[in-house]
Amino acid sequence: MREFLMTTPLRRGRAHQGFTLIELLVVIAIIAILAAMLLPALTRAKLKAQGIGCMNNTKQLALAWRLYAEDNREVLPFAYSVSANVPYVWVQGILDDANPLATDNWNYDTTIKKGVIWPYCGNSLGIWHCPADTSYGQNPQGQRVPRRSVSMSNWVGGNGDSGQNGYKGYWGLNSPKSIVFRKLSEMLSPGPALTFIILDERWDSINDGYFVTEMDGYPNPATTKIVDYPGSYHGGACGFAFGDGHSEIHRWRDPRTTPPLRIGIPLNQPSPNNQDVIWMQNHCSY
Repeated sequence: MREFLMTTPLRRGRAHQGFTLIELLVVIAIIAILAAMLLPALTRAKLKAQGIGCMNNTKQLALAWRLYAEDNREVLPFAYSVSANVPYVWVQGILDDANPLATDNWNYDTTIKKGVIWPYCGNSLGIWHCPADTSYGQNPQGQRVPRRSVSMSNWVGGNGDSGQNGYKGYWGLNSPKSIVFRKLSEMLSPGPALTFIILDERWDSINDGYFVTEMDGYPNPATTKIVDYPGSYHGGACGFAFGDGHSEIHRWRDPRTTPPLRIGIPLNQPSPNNQDVIWMQNHCSY
């Protein structure tokens, strides 16, 4: 007996066991609480990073736009043209949000690279896409590729199909105070620092590269309408580039400016007293 006691290790306490169900539930609950506390911060950090990337992209596009104009006696590229034989358009193609296979959704050679500012873009396709835009095209190899997510103001460059040097377009030119800028030197009011050139446009609104801000009836707020929907990917805010070269993120205030994304969203909608439309009107043309 003495020998047995000397060679057998003493057992102190209970044998080692796994976690009990209650202990596991407590650990899971703690993890869930920590995740709930951290997730909003991570979401805000992601939105901020995407906003910074978006501002960088629009700033690079605005620089390309300005370099083109300075190399061409201050004449601005057209913001729009359907006809393929109209030269000097900033970008070509019509995007289709309902059909990723549509050629203009993925073929950069006939769209972005056909635009007159492409030689000034440093061969960078990425600057044409907002990092927060999830839309895509699908090429014949079955690969998903980012779509263009930016458009140009209809008041900067105008409509190349008008036959009148771009001074007459399809929208918003019945206001006697409004002018389509065709040269850098014409951007006197509200001035380059207050005139937006390029902006994010929602994937369910974007088609051509021509973003329309309706000026008919300006400055009467009761007549405001939304023709095209600006982007709102950055926590209800949109990326803009201005005539002086700076970029910024502008937050929308009216919920009519930021309806849920959906294929086939109706455009050209009356939106009386919409302060977001008024802001755009004040930053495109007087």
